[in-house]
Amino acid sequence: MNGRDRRSMLRTTGGLLAVSMLGDPGRGGQDTPGSRPPRIKIGQIGVGHAHADKLAVYRRSEDYEVVGVVEMDARLREQARSKEAFRDLPWMTREQLLATPGLQAVLVETRVRDLLDAAEACVAAGMHVHLDKPAGESLPQYRRILDAAAKKKLWVQMGYMYRYNPAVVLLREILERGWLGEVFEVHAVMSKVVEPAGRAAFAEYRGGTMFELGCHVIDLVVGVLGAPGKITPYPRHSSKSGDSLLDNMLAVFEYPRATATVRSTALEVEGFARRHLTVCGSEGTFHIQPLDEPSVRLAFSEPRDPYRKGYQDVPMPRYTRYVDDAAEMARVIRGEKPIDFTPEHDIAVQTAVFEASGLAVNS
Repeated sequence: MNGRDRRSMLRTTGGLLAVSMLGDPGRGGQDTPGSRPPRIKIGQIGVGHAHADKLAVYRRSEDYEVVGVVEMDARLREQARSKEAFRDLPWMTREQLLATPGLQAVLVETRVRDLLDAAEACVAAGMHVHLDKPAGESLPQYRRILDAAAKKKLWVQMGYMYRYNPAVVLLREILERGWLGEVFEVHAVMSKVVEPAGRAAFAEYRGGTMFELGCHVIDLVVGVLGAPGKITPYPRHSSKSGDSLLDNMLAVFEYPRATATVRSTALEVEGFARRHLTVCGSEGTFHIQPLDEPSVRLAFSEPRDPYRKGYQDVPMPRYTRYVDDAAEMARVIRGEKPIDFTPEHDIAVQTAVFEASGLAVNS
């Protein structure tokens, strides 16, 4: 896929979607000069996902009014009550939340096995959805949800946590300008040490650490190179633990003029510090490490104002996950901007996640 096709997959459909929302008074709309737009009513279904605490971002945002939380598992609900993200919020059934007058969007933060059923119910009720990763265990159901959302002029925003990382945003801008030339090589690593309780949770899913962790950087690889022609997975169980978790995984992505490798393990000491993305092109190299507190080192074959020829370090601002995702959702719902990541991109990512995890894409 060339750069123009990749940019189309990321943005063109989003432009049509946002334009279709502009005239829909039920979805927000432009505010009058000098006034703040009304807050978007949003709720959350589930607290079982590892990233469920992101609700705190929406509670702090002036764009949102959080109306309540759904969690039918009494143990999970009790654990969540004392957390700042959920403190003093009403607890509801799913039916009560989706019937809340004026509700426009829902965060779906259930256990992975329940993500798609919850998202499907939200779309059926006419809600925009922020869906955490990975997008469930059934690619056909995920496609069905995205198709239903498109017909209703709704948006399913995926919760991949590096999309608005400032280093990744800079990388996209440099790729748009063509400053790296023709990309021929991408490397990505997404690892950490997963303790026994976490390993047991990961082992519930056949795709191992690539499915649970590697999906974040697969989203980045597909953003750079598009959908691959072929993926070859190399799953391994390398620990001496008694579980069945595939905890040491590699996948090779093949393109007509490029290759990419993605690694994800549950065993790497100080793995957060080595999480990285490297993009090599004929005119330059862009390296982000670590991803969570981004630091950029890049090289150009010739000066690219304001950058010089050769290697240099580029300072990055402090990054807080999900703040920009929340802001993007608010602006899209109000019709102020197109979406940045289209359904076509998200399907390509989920298909790649399945293949890199050694899973059948028709399951």
